[in-house]
Amino acid sequence: MAELTNFQKKFLAVGQGQQVFTQHEYDTAVAAAKAEIITVAIEATKYAISVEREECALLVESLYPEGAQQIRDRALLNKH
Repeated sequence: MAELTNFQKKFLAVGQGQQVFTQHEYDTAVAAAKAEIITVAIEATKYAISVEREECALLVESLYPEGAQQIRDRALLNKH
């Protein structure tokens, strides 16, 4: 994380004459928030891929049932 100027440090750490939080506490909170955002993004992406794969299987199913099952089987293999 980039170093803050003295003004930024004072602005972040002091409110109404009392210390609100330290730079370390701020950095820790930001890191935790970033980790949570990344976790949610990964889970959302996995879900979107599974929905897309199932929709592809449904499209293929009427013309080539074995192909639809192969798509579903591949999805199961990728989960493990």
